[in-house]
Amino acid sequence: MSLLDIYLLDAPILREVTRPVGEVTEDLRRLAKDMFDTMYAAKGIGLAAPQVGRHERLFVVDVEGAKHVLINPEILAAEGSDVGEEGCLSIPDVYGDVERATRVLMRALDLDGKVFELEAKDLLARCLQHELDHLNGKLFIDYLSLLKRRSAIAKYRKTHGEERPISRKIVAAEAAEHHHRDEEF
Repeated sequence: MSLLDIYLLDAPILREVTRPVGEVTEDLRRLAKDMFDTMYAAKGIGLAAPQVGRHERLFVVDVEGAKHVLINPEILAAEGSDVGEEGCLSIPDVYGDVERATRVLMRALDLDGKVFELEAKDLLARCLQHELDHLNGKLFIDYLSLLKRRSAIAKYRKTHGEERPISRKIVAAEAAEHHHRDEEF
């Protein structure tokens, strides 16, 4: 098991747009495995490459046993609308209500480099949209009203102090100790 550092709110990489993957390599497969290990240790349900300091257009999710790796993902269709609470492994202990489509159809590459389509609804659809946003340099707090966004950032900064690191080390023991909500991506 190889655990990666998770980059936090003030890390510039979280605001950068990722680069499309040209070829699925063994290095990329290893990255996806390490991202799953890191996500599970941090008690999340989704993790995008920028959150672990990488620029590839890739994310992993595991929602209610539906485990997926999406490379170069794009939304083909979206419908419905629902507001739900979200959190993020890159902004610990901060949550906010975000409006998202309730159903999405995505196209991506799998770990074999083959194109596939994934239809998702409810929590899985929310998670996919959240992670896709990470690949475009967008965070869930960007959907909040200005007042709520400022409040969320202030809460994060107060909780994590003046000397906020831009990343946090994830350790296996954290998996047993870290409490979270199901919507923490």
